Amino acid sequence: MNHTITVRELKTRMDNGDKIFLLDVREPHEFSLAKIEGATLIPLGTLPDSLKQLNPAEEIVALCHKGMRSADATGFLLQQGFADVKNLVGGIDAWSVEIDPSVPRY
Repeated sequence: MNHTITVRELKTRMDNGDKIFLLDVREPHEFSLAKIEGATLIPLGTLPDSLKQLNPAEEIVALCHKGMRSADATGFLLQQGFADVKNLVGGIDAWSVEIDPSVPRY
């Protein structure tokens, strides 16, 4: 199974009304600079202690600045038994460039 999703695929799925839990694993100061509407902030370092906030039956898309931390989060969640987890390729930076230029780049 492919555990990645592009920003264009995510945007299409969101526009179609698909139920996706957006998990932002950046730090609070990054989240305050730029975010995708509807995303939930759980910084990567707190993820192991925050698993109860996530529904293992839900599709989860993890995102960060460029896609590295969210790749770690995706791998971690898969190891914890979450079946439907994807990493947003390019992170919020790619979202800003390709989907929504009103989201600030940093």
